[in-house]
Amino acid sequence: MTTLDAIILGLIQGLTEFLPVSSDGHLELGRAVFGMGTEDNFLYNMILHFATALSTIVVFRGNIWKIIKGLVVLKWNAEWRYALKIIIAIVPIGIVGFLFDDYLEALFGGKILLTGFMLWLTAAFLITAEQLKPVTTEYKEVNYWQALLIGCAQTIALLPGLSRSGCTIATSLALGVGKREATAFSFLIVLPPIIGGVPIKLYKYWAAAESGAAVASKMSFNDMALGAIVAFVVGLLACSAMVRIVQNGKLYGFAYYCIALGAAAIWWGWSR
Repeated sequence: MTTLDAIILGLIQGLTEFLPVSSDGHLELGRAVFGMGTEDNFLYNMILHFATALSTIVVFRGNIWKIIKGLVVLKWNAEWRYALKIIIAIVPIGIVGFLFDDYLEALFGGKILLTGFMLWLTAAFLITAEQLKPVTTEYKEVNYWQALLIGCAQTIALLPGLSRSGCTIATSLALGVGKREATAFSFLIVLPPIIGGVPIKLYKYWAAAESGAAVASKMSFNDMALGAIVAFVVGLLACSAMVRIVQNGKLYGFAYYCIALGAAAIWWGWSR
């Protein structure tokens, strides 16, 4: 992969992370379309997710700061309850990531057919959510059981092409959570796995390199860092606007897009 490849993938990540269309799926397809190498896809994807997670922190800094101030009080309050819900939501992805890290990494190596079918599954999630969500627009917060189910949806979305935000927002709406709360909770629960997982992944990567173990990568640290900076800046510019689109618009448009892109990916994968 070249420096230009890293920049292109950073642009793709920044533009697609905050929409329910699977940024990982777009990264896989972007590599295929532009003929990029497939070395260490999972590692680089995590670095790009780390960059857009920082964008999320900036955009949702008010929500995060409110939670932090409530936690400092050290008494059982709304912020401690909300933090507990986030912890409950990230338990499933933490277990799966710890036990099946190598298997998950193997899925990020040009699996275009898998990506296409998972984009169709994302579309099914979105359409189902629009059909099942309550008619009322009354604000409704996530409860503990809903947090666990939303966390399970996030875990399933580890597959390339299956949108994390699509699965979590769709699951939230289907469970009766308000769209604004569903969007905020969806973006907040991705922060702990990414912020915690990327340093561990990078440590393993460079520890293997220093020990002389085979590390099949042609990407330099500078290229990775440049791609991450691009993803952060683009994500920062796009996040607020895209959050409003998700909150105020219908999910059908994103579903139709995923169906069309998934069909193109499946055709591409079968014709290779």
